[in-house]
Amino acid sequence: MWWERFGAGERRDRGLLEALARRGVECQPLARSSGPTAGPGLLLFDAEAPEIADWVRERSGHGQERVIAVGASRESIARNSGWKLLEAGASDVLAGDDPAVAAEAVAARFERWEEVDRLVASTVVTRNLVGQSLAWRSVLRQVVEVARFGSSSVLLGGESGTGKELVARLIHTLDARDDKRELVVLDCTTIVPELSGSEFFGHERGSFTSAVAAREGAVALADGGTLFLDEIGELPLRLQAELLRVVQEGTYKRVGSNAWQKARFRLVCATHRDLLGEVEGGGFRRDLYYRIAAWTCRLPPLRERREDIPALVRHFLRERYGDEVPEVDPEVLDLLLAREYPGNVRDLRQLVGRIAHRHVGTGPITVGDVPHEERPESSCPGFAARPDGFEGAVRLALARRLGLKEIGNLAAETAIRLALEEEKGSLRRAAERLGVTDRALQMRRAARKQAED
Repeated sequence: MWWERFGAGERRDRGLLEALARRGVECQPLARSSGPTAGPGLLLFDAEAPEIADWVRERSGHGQERVIAVGASRESIARNSGWKLLEAGASDVLAGDDPAVAAEAVAARFERWEEVDRLVASTVVTRNLVGQSLAWRSVLRQVVEVARFGSSSVLLGGESGTGKELVARLIHTLDARDDKRELVVLDCTTIVPELSGSEFFGHERGSFTSAVAAREGAVALADGGTLFLDEIGELPLRLQAELLRVVQEGTYKRVGSNAWQKARFRLVCATHRDLLGEVEGGGFRRDLYYRIAAWTCRLPPLRERREDIPALVRHFLRERYGDEVPEVDPEVLDLLLAREYPGNVRDLRQLVGRIAHRHVGTGPITVGDVPHEERPESSCPGFAARPDGFEGAVRLALARRLGLKEIGNLAAETAIRLALEEEKGSLRRAAERLGVTDRALQMRRAARKQAED
């Protein structure tokens, strides 16, 4: 682990580093030859450190690496805003005025985070929840931590197709209970209102016309394990009240029975709805919401993690082909990167499946394998042809592994092309729009043509 100092305080910082060494945590000064991110470390600062947020942002890679900002005192943290440093990418912000206390806190946090990151990198996670984008890694870190080190109920939010059931299964898998039993999944959208009580709580024989035998419900089956309620926002208010008793007191009655039964389980719920909005509108019980939302997590839609699309494509192809995954031509990958996915990851998976179904032979997947209805109306989707603006175009370029120089050249070429289109091919007017001379534009176009030839 590395450390770096901003401002005075060498004597104070030495005390912290010595205390860390006694805890078995060795810290080395950050080498100036290190890249922008150099793994986990400490940024030590005093009260006058106006650039500390920029350094946190750079050293952490906007939160990719675990970096703790340690201020000289609580006053130094207040002056530099601990919230601002967290937003810049710090994993935590601590006061270092008591070296022994600070060293204990630092060591404990890095010990926890090391275990979390080890699990995030494990095959049980990477084989099922694919992606390395910052948005996705941040979610996985949160999920892994609450799953392994907590026992609270979890509410997963996010659009349809973002992977909520996969995350629920991961929470159950990583749950540290020694005597953990099964995961029980109940989709609230498929429950028939007349039979909802039976689905949840079971029924006695003869309790209604078709009840020819006694039956256990989801709550009994989940006893000692995990109950996952998908789309809990679809539950009617009557059933919400009955569920509240189970969550709150761990007791329930079968339909047609007067005897109270007991059940203890971990509850994971998912919804695509704004449940807090539903609470305000009277469509969801407030008391139930705060019982099921002890910890909440929003799964990002695919448009916020386009960098993960190539890895997801390979993952879906591997499911079909095993280890012999065919290459994907750049034009096909460009299409997959640029396309919109209303159904998110599920939508991408279905499209990759349709492409793979058309593909034959041992060569790469080519444009001819793309179904006709999925082909772009014009040529390959352009760098600037992004529905979510310029930032989306840059995300697309980064997902294609383009460097800063290539991105700049693409942006310039796109601007020239669009300016010429809008000015009906007039080089002079296009140059005026772009703020360059006719000669400069001519030279650039000539160089471009020569490179293509």
